[in-house]
Amino acid sequence: MAEKVKAKQKKELNLYKDEQVEKKDIKKEKINNKKLQEEKEPKEEKKSLWYKFMNFCHGVKSEAKKVRWTSKEDMLKYSIATIVFIIFCSIFFYGIDTVFALIQSLFQ
Repeated sequence: MAEKVKAKQKKELNLYKDEQVEKKDIKKEKINNKKLQEEKEPKEEKKSLWYKFMNFCHGVKSEAKKVRWTSKEDMLKYSIATIVFIIFCSIFFYGIDTVFALIQSLFQ
């Protein structure tokens, strides 16, 4: 019985060691692949801060052209709806505040 347990533990230990070896091999392959890619790719020159800023501005401009802006009529509708909603909420909370103030004054 003890021999079977020891044999099973040996098998598990060997499997664990094999997994560790495989992981190390995979890591080595990844490192080698990165080195090969770095050798193949030419090294880029460092770009100046001004060049990076201009490139950023160009990207912003091109993305702004892709935006679908709302029409003037839609903007007017949305603005009016927002103002009406704000006025409604203001009146609603003013009314609730007034009711609670009256209730509080009755109990004092």
